[in-house]
Amino acid sequence: MMAKAPVIEVEGLSTRFGEAVVHDGVRLSVYPDEIFAIAGVNGAGKSVLLREILLLQKPDSGSIRLFGKDTGSLSRSELLALRRRCGVLFQQGALFTSLTVADNIAAALREQGGLSESLIFDIATLKMSLAGFPLDGALKLPNELSGGLRKRAALARAIALDPDILFLDEPTSGLDPVSAAGFDDLVRRLKEALKLTVVMVTHDLDSLWGLADRVAMLGRGRVLMTGSMEELARSEDPTVREYIHGPRGRSARSQAAIKRGS
Repeated sequence: MMAKAPVIEVEGLSTRFGEAVVHDGVRLSVYPDEIFAIAGVNGAGKSVLLREILLLQKPDSGSIRLFGKDTGSLSRSELLALRRRCGVLFQQGALFTSLTVADNIAAALREQGGLSESLIFDIATLKMSLAGFPLDGALKLPNELSGGLRKRAALARAIALDPDILFLDEPTSGLDPVSAAGFDDLVRRLKEALKLTVVMVTHDLDSLWGLADRVAMLGRGRVLMTGSMEELARSEDPTVREYIHGPRGRSARSQAAIKRGS
């Protein structure tokens, strides 16, 4: 994995909101075909970092490279081309509330142009199936769906344009443990089937132990450590240790070990 060139490189990233320092020289790299997690306590700047990587927010300083290209030196059309290679599942789904599930997925396809309505329908149906969304719910509005089905509908939309990188912002937030575990399994299957690189922001320790290949732990404005969860568990940094070895962390690690053993 590490022999390949990174698809994301963040170097010296600094972000301030007034007097508050959110990031102070953040550095990280994401490699093709891995599931990379960004973790940390509330207020560590996880979602801000995700928005900056997605080119939705500008940092105060530093650089971000996507697919080897410095995003700070690209034209608007070049940035749009990069964004098309990225699919995003936002924390609350961010589905268009006035559109059916099928039309939510079709919206991005129609925006691209050049596709017939019958082909758009076929692609939308395929994406719903891949995301585990029941096809008999295709004509429902988002507010008619359970939280778990909204996540799956939003996931289907995120993969509508066949992205190279799938970004997930707190993907299991609001789900019960069984639904959250099912969603993690779904992400793993999609990653393998579609040859995706997955970047997720999460505080869910079950997801970190059971799904992530590598984890970047944010704290004190920077990346405290990057590695597998087993590597992070051996860290002497007090912030990392408190996060990993608390009661919730010990339970998640135990459950992940049981699952691997079965």
